[in-house]
Amino acid sequence: MAPSFDHLRDADVDEDDYDEDEVDISDLREKYEVQLEQGYDTFVVVDGLPEVTEDQKPKLLKFLLKKLNQVGKTKEEQVYMPMQDGKSLRFAFVEYTSPAEAAAAVRQLDMVPLDKKHTLRVNKMTDIDRYGREGRVDDNYVPPKIDDFAEKEHLRSFLADPSGRGRDQFAMYRGDVVGIFWNNEKEVPENIVDRQHWTESFVQWSPLGTFLVSVHQQGVQLWGGASWSRQKRFAHPFVNMLDFSPSEKYIVTWSNRPISIPDEGHPQLSLDEDGKNYVIWDVETAKPLRSFANLDIPSTANDPQGAPKPPPKFPWPAFKWSSDDKYVARMTQGSSISVYELPRMGLLDKTTIKVEGVMDFEWAPSTPQRDGVKQYEQLFCFWTPEIGSNPAKVGLMSIPSKEIVRSLNLFSVTDAKLHWQSDATYLSVKVDRHSKSKKSQATTLEIFRIKEKGVPVEVVDTIKDTVINFAWEPKGDRFVIITTPEPTGPTAVAPKTSVAFFCPEKAKGSAVGNFKHLRTLEKKNSNAIYWSPKGRFVVVATVANQQSSDLEFYDLDFEGEKPESEKDLTANLQLMNAADHYGVTDIQWDPSGRFVASWASVWKHTMENGYHLYDFRGEVLREEPVEKFRQWLWRPRPATLLSKDEQKSIRKNLREYSKVFEQEDAERGASADLAVVEARRRLLDEWLAWRASVDAELEEERLELGLPEQAAEAEAKLAEDGEQQVIEEIVEEVLEENEEIVP
Repeated sequence: MAPSFDHLRDADVDEDDYDEDEVDISDLREKYEVQLEQGYDTFVVVDGLPEVTEDQKPKLLKFLLKKLNQVGKTKEEQVYMPMQDGKSLRFAFVEYTSPAEAAAAVRQLDMVPLDKKHTLRVNKMTDIDRYGREGRVDDNYVPPKIDDFAEKEHLRSFLADPSGRGRDQFAMYRGDVVGIFWNNEKEVPENIVDRQHWTESFVQWSPLGTFLVSVHQQGVQLWGGASWSRQKRFAHPFVNMLDFSPSEKYIVTWSNRPISIPDEGHPQLSLDEDGKNYVIWDVETAKPLRSFANLDIPSTANDPQGAPKPPPKFPWPAFKWSSDDKYVARMTQGSSISVYELPRMGLLDKTTIKVEGVMDFEWAPSTPQRDGVKQYEQLFCFWTPEIGSNPAKVGLMSIPSKEIVRSLNLFSVTDAKLHWQSDATYLSVKVDRHSKSKKSQATTLEIFRIKEKGVPVEVVDTIKDTVINFAWEPKGDRFVIITTPEPTGPTAVAPKTSVAFFCPEKAKGSAVGNFKHLRTLEKKNSNAIYWSPKGRFVVVATVANQQSSDLEFYDLDFEGEKPESEKDLTANLQLMNAADHYGVTDIQWDPSGRFVASWASVWKHTMENGYHLYDFRGEVLREEPVEKFRQWLWRPRPATLLSKDEQKSIRKNLREYSKVFEQEDAERGASADLAVVEARRRLLDEWLAWRASVDAELEEERLELGLPEQAAEAEAKLAEDGEQQVIEEIVEEVLEENEEIVP
């Protein structure tokens, strides 16, 4: 132990024992020496200030410092406000303690209102020097050159099908070729465009179908319009994933490699993005709004049985959007949720929302109107596990007020999953619970009725098996779950599953009754649920399974006779068809709910890659094996512009419209048959003409060789064989036959 100051000996402080100059401390100096900031990277220029006198200047500085210190640290003596003739020049130079704080001031304070009459404009000092130094700005005013108006392509021209049939488009990625096609049902898809090496990784549609996204090592590109020209470019190097906001206003890109800005700079990114993994962009301007680094994923503890849990999956999307594009949020697992206001990307109320132990959260997919609540709000739900003696909890929070509008305590919770219904009418929380001995598990469904007064919670009957899939009916109030007996250990063959359908009871008026079990289908292999985007029809399938590849098409509003036991329920279940697609890896409905595509992707396996196309009843329309088939993506459609009354009128007169559509289909079928007949007739005529031309050439050659014509030769041969033979044929015919018995 080192001696204390009181007990030091003379030998301990003898300076003659060593020479200070001989001690090498270069490594320590390199590690710990403080580097003083140089240049103007810590300075910003604040413009847009009010004009004040010397007496008013201290008051303005004090007010301005409140804004400036929200993003960094600065003092009154570090703010220089030029004066002329006793009045300020309406701008100031501000020095921060680091370049990062100066960059944050530019990003977060630019265009921020100082008061009702003044808005701050904040720029880096280096930018002013770069663009405004002497010689860069002409003293003589030169009016800007305004280019002639050039009409741009309509980015939603795909909604106007040139055939008038209301067909949908889809993208197909096979081999190195990406193509866009019109769906022609049973016929060969009509190709619109095909391009080699259009993407280096995968393709993706924007949520409303406006853009097709291609992914490259240099970043992502958006394509659209009738000519499929490049519309936008987001240069995020080595990008791996991307996600759009619901209204396509913003996009977030992610790379597992931190961004590295070269010394010569980057065309779209700045030093602020150096070392970051996420970039949030404005789609219209193609400019970055803010960047973020990866968060460390906390390690998982053992499960209730004491067995180690698998490592946590990478959370995607890490940034989740509110339904109206006004907010984006990110969770720090176990501690908080950060909600950012768009497009400024500043924290809501400048603080994160502390939620101890938070495990997951989800925004409501639409803006619900809760009973008795008139002000604007967005909702998100979250859940926390049991911590000490505190129970697990599910919470429903309103934004921007940050008010907890409903919470629910839960006990003996192993895990929970949050499932919103598409209209945010319901929220289902799938809760996996363990017994006191922690040797068995069961599942309960806690359903929040969001639009009812007080947000009541209904508990669906306990499900003894493990729920592996859950899916709400879009714009409806029915749901399907898939369960399986909990396996005791790893098995070579996956256990059988059960498919259960649930729907509300019938109730008076517009009220929705309690959720009841409709029917369970046992001994299945199904593991995936795909609802039609219009509701009513659902495909229950087995995907990515080597032993089975079933697709079953169900109708929950079957118009036939209803079983007596289901008379009081709001569904009539009927299996319409069953299909088999060997090796199927993906399934997707088209946006109209009329067709279903299934495909086997080479990304998952190399056996019988290709696609199948079905109608909503499960009838196979087309099967096509395609070598190195990768993706099939239906092009989404924006929401309808028709009012509810107009939609109601269309449904009311649907039979009349159907007659017109059926007649058009019949005419198209007849025209197709006529086209086949005409094509065959044309081929026959071509063959007969070719035969006649060959005969004429042969006649000319015979004449040149001095041979008689074929017709004369045939007559001469007939004359030589002029003797005729009569052939007599004897036929024996039995006219009558009798049988006698002689005694």
